[in-house]
Parts: sequence; C-alpha cells; structure tokens
Amino acid sequence: MNPLILFMRLLAFLPLPVLRAIGSVLGVLLYGFARRRRGVVQTNLAACFGHLTAVQRTAMARRHFRLFAQSLLDRAWLWHAPPSVLRHRIHFAGALEELRNPDPLIFMAPHTVGLDVGGVVLTELQQIRTACIYVPLSNAWAEEWMVQGRNRSGNVFSIARKDGPQPVLRGLRKGIRLHLSPDMDFGADGALWVPFYGVPAATVPALSRFAKLGRARVCALITRLVPGGYEVTLSAAWHDFPSEDLQADTLRMNQSLEQWIDQDPAQYYWVHKRFKSRPPGSPAMYG
Repeated sequence: MNPLILFMRLLAFLPLPVLRAIGSVLGVLLYGFARRRRGVVQTNLAACFGHLTAVQRTAMARRHFRLFAQSLLDRAWLWHAPPSVLRHRIHFAGALEELRNPDPLIFMAPHTVGLDVGGVVLTELQQIRTACIYVPLSNAWAEEWMVQGRNRSGNVFSIARKDGPQPVLRGLRKGIRLHLSPDMDFGADGALWVPFYGVPAATVPALSRFAKLGRARVCALITRLVPGGYEVTLSAAWHDFPSEDLQADTLRMNQSLEQWIDQDPAQYYWVHKRFKSRPPGSPAMYG
C-alpha cells in the first residue's frame, strides 16, 4: 500500500484538537525551515498588504503556515474518516437552493487552505456529480493519495488541464457541476493582466468563458478553517455574469476574491507564486 495513504488513514483516528495541535507545530517548523517558500509568502503579503506594518505581515505569515499545515493534516480525516465525522466537523450553509436548480452550475472555489473541503461537501455529503480540473503532481505517492481522496465518493470527474476546455463543456451540458479554481498563475499565455490587490496578475479568464460557453450560473464556494473543523458557504448565483466584456468579468472575479480574502487573509494560499508571470518590462518579484 502507498505509505502516505496508510499514514493518513492512521492520523484520521486522532481527535481533531490533537491533530490540529500537531499541525500547528508543523506549521511553526515549516515557517522556520522552508526559507524559499517563506520568502514567497512574505513577497505576496508585502505586495498585497503594503498598508500593514512588517510586524503585522510577519504575524500573518506565521499564522498562514500554521493553517496551511493544519489543513494538510486535516485531509487525513477529510479523505479517510467516515461520513458521520465529516457531517460533524463541516458546516455547510448559504444559498443551498442553488443546488436544486438543474441548470448548469460552476462553483468558483478560491484557493483557500481548506479548498478540498468544499469539493468533499459537494461530492460526498451532497452526492453531486462534480468535475474538477487538475494539474498532475510530480510525486507519485502524493498523486495517488490526492486522486483517491478527492474521489472517495465516486462522484468526481477529474479533467487534466492539458486536455483543454472541451471535456469541461461536455460535462456541463450533461448536468455535471464544475468545481473551478482559476485564481492561480498558470503563465502569461492565454491570461489577461488584471489587478489583484492593485498588482497586475496573469489571470486566466476561464470562469467567464466556461460560464458563457456552458450557459452556466456561477456561485462562489468559500471554505474557512475554524477550531471545530470547517465552514463552507455557497453564495447566490452571480447577477449579470458573464457579460460581453471578458476583461471586466475577470476583474470582477479578482475583486470578489479580494473581498473574501480580506475577511481572514491568512486563510488564502499565499505559498503560491501568484505574481510569477510579469508584464513585459516588469522586474521579477521572487528571488
């Protein structure tokens, strides 16, 4: 058996406070020893929260690493514990009536530390057939664990990003919902330069394009790590989206993203090089 899967299955038996305490210690260690990744987080926070003091941003970075590590270990019970445990630890609220509408639906799921929780809520607890776009991992053990964990329900349709938009659109037309996280830097090709916290960011306009081509509604699916587990909130369908202006739609997505992040900035996935791609003539942001 994959040793990573075996290890996580064993961790799933631990009480949540114990697992979170281990995660907190792991986060402190990561902050101290993962120097390059710490530098990425510090650069992102300086670019997006320049109005805060260095001391405030350092405290935010330290908390981010703790939340990041806790969410990583939480996948032990998220992907391996019985559904009764999930129902006890995950609170799902918001515009749940949107789930009963049979029309095509896209869940805009930002990269918070608890991103995978929203997917498990939809596919395992709500038994909704859901497609997701993924980028394969370089580590075979981690890849197997991730694929099995995300598809514990059998309701997940994984689509490789390299396969292009057609499998996504076919799924939407067949009634499969789409769990989409387009808020990362996938390179400048096909991206638009749209401000993210005032910094030009290469942003894929996939949300607007899929919504238009698939004639789909868009609802935000926001996850938040809390002491007792997670809170997952589904927004009402966005009004007047998509529009005829791809740039305006993508800007709207980033502005909405900023509003969600501002509620608890440390929960966002700052370990990602969000500004890796730069407009022509702009200096690199990461060493």
